Amino acid sequence: MHMTRVIVRAEVKAALKPRPRECHKGDFGNVGILGGAPGMAGAALLAGRAALWLGAGRVYVGLLDDRLGVDATTPELMLAAPDRVLGLAPPGCLVAGPGLGQSAGARGWLEAALATPLPLLLDADALNLIAADSGLADRLRSRTGPALLTPHPGEAGRLIGRATAAVQADRGAALADLVDRYRCGVLLKGADSLIGFPGREGWRNVTGNPGMAAPGMGDVLAGMIAALVGQGLDMERAAVIGTWLHGAAGDRAVRAGCGPLGLTAGEVARAARDLINELIYSGL
Repeated sequence: MHMTRVIVRAEVKAALKPRPRECHKGDFGNVGILGGAPGMAGAALLAGRAALWLGAGRVYVGLLDDRLGVDATTPELMLAAPDRVLGLAPPGCLVAGPGLGQSAGARGWLEAALATPLPLLLDADALNLIAADSGLADRLRSRTGPALLTPHPGEAGRLIGRATAAVQADRGAALADLVDRYRCGVLLKGADSLIGFPGREGWRNVTGNPGMAAPGMGDVLAGMIAALVGQGLDMERAAVIGTWLHGAAGDRAVRAGCGPLGLTAGEVARAARDLINELIYSGL
């Protein structure tokens, strides 16, 4: 796992194909976002918007906060009760964690998400709940469907019982420990994000910049990866391509004058939409 391969633009471009002329939204998968407890709905909405802008056919945002009926900025998102996203039709991907919180109710919804056969991306409070609950960790390890954990160094430390500084001192070892302990894919975020899957060579991403140390960036990344899974990529390929696109979109936004100071997650998501279309359709 200490051997890593750098993600390069040419490989990303080669993996992305134009859409056929004859197609409809059902061809591009369903994404479900589970999260958005009171006071944290924005995290789930950011993930949903990113999935929509990366081309997912339908995006459902299952909010624990039931006071919102529509996202006025992006009404194309379908806001729903949490149980609606747990019944997501394949092909698709379920994201659990953005703004989820750590209440007893949140734990119950996470347990239900772990029981689904859908590809599952776990972020934010989903990771904190798993780190604190051996029963949830066991359910993750016993899943048959693909799963991806997307911790930042602090969350990674909680998942493997190490201090954040220890994770950062040997990120390769931390990644290997996470993959081995939870028996699934792991994206260890940070400068030069690392990606590992059981029995596979690891990946290292070198796109991105310090302006991306800002609220909501992880939510956007989660939505982007889920959109790629919904459109037919396996979890590993989606994690690799999504991570590269996320960082490269941040670099693009900075070049356009949006940062680095004050760069927002929403700006990165929109830059990612521009970038993926450029990669697929330039030169056609």
